[in-house]
Amino acid sequence: MRTTVGIIGAGPAGLLLARLLHNAGIDSVVLESRDRAYVERRQRAGILEQGTVDVLREAGAGERMDREGLRHDGIELRFDRRRHRVDFPALTGGRSVMVYAQTEVCKDLIALQLKDGGPLLFEAEALAVEGADTDRPRVRFRHRGAEDVLECDYVVGCDGYWGIARAAVPDGQTFERTYPFGWLGILADVAPSHDELVYARHERGFALLSMRSPSVSRLYLQVPADTDADSWSDERIWDELERRFETDDDWSLRRGPITQKSVTPMRSYVHEPMRHGRLFLAGDAAHIVPPTGAKGLNLAVGDVVTFARALSHRTATGSDDLLDAYSATCLRRVWQAERFSYDMTTLLHTAPGATPFEGRLQLARLDRIASSRAAETDLAEAYTGFPIG
Repeated sequence: MRTTVGIIGAGPAGLLLARLLHNAGIDSVVLESRDRAYVERRQRAGILEQGTVDVLREAGAGERMDREGLRHDGIELRFDRRRHRVDFPALTGGRSVMVYAQTEVCKDLIALQLKDGGPLLFEAEALAVEGADTDRPRVRFRHRGAEDVLECDYVVGCDGYWGIARAAVPDGQTFERTYPFGWLGILADVAPSHDELVYARHERGFALLSMRSPSVSRLYLQVPADTDADSWSDERIWDELERRFETDDDWSLRRGPITQKSVTPMRSYVHEPMRHGRLFLAGDAAHIVPPTGAKGLNLAVGDVVTFARALSHRTATGSDDLLDAYSATCLRRVWQAERFSYDMTTLLHTAPGATPFEGRLQLARLDRIASSRAAETDLAEAYTGFPIG
């Protein structure tokens, strides 16, 4: 089998890249180790930056998102029993975000790829990337019990931290931070208790109120990193959420049946460079951010947009300049997102052993955001998204 671009991984990054290349007249093949049902139900991110929304629309994948997604024009910061709303459009010249789950993005892109895109092979396990430093890289893979080879001009690894693409980069440097806490996340069949996301700093720990739809709530609690989700009863979860979201007004938390609970670890990770020869890394294969800043999916979108533009430029001009700049171009955006995600995490979470001094500094930082348009604008610009490319 031969193609121009071999894409490993059919998450949102790999699927969007295939769509962008299709629209540019460049052929590709997508290899995904899991089956279609697994990909379409895998719960991940739910916040799309303005730039991601724009890219999906331009790619022809925005129709259902615009119909069913929830546009959000701000977030609420909650601290010291106070509430402060950050108005995105007023601070950023009209930018906003969209609540639309990654699972739905994948469903839309899969449907488009199967309708008029190149081959999308499910249950096709990539085994190795060979010849990345030549002009004919190859991906060995197993599909339906038989081994095969995909010969390419370029390979893009969108297969995550544990995938084979990252392991095929022979050198480079990694930067990593592991946090001593995680998020206990729940899905609940109850209407959200607020119409926008609520980020709460509390001495007992961070909490986040989010949603998946007008009838399904997504909520999170900061917990120790080694927490077993099943050790928390439903009643205990709701009681703790009420404590951490408490305010001095009459706001109340709606309770409902919890349908899913899990613990998400918190990590920051960057691999440099994001390229080796004709093998390019994208998304979690190259970088991971803690979820506090809602950046993971959006960074992956930035990576594949950057690659698609660079390859389209080469096709049109014969110049490799943008491909050669891929890693540096992506990493500028990656490190800004890492900074913002770290800032949001340290601003809102209570670290084990934190001193009263550190707690008062958090409150001072939050008060600065609530009282300074410049500080508030910095948060709004970062949250709604850094420029792509």
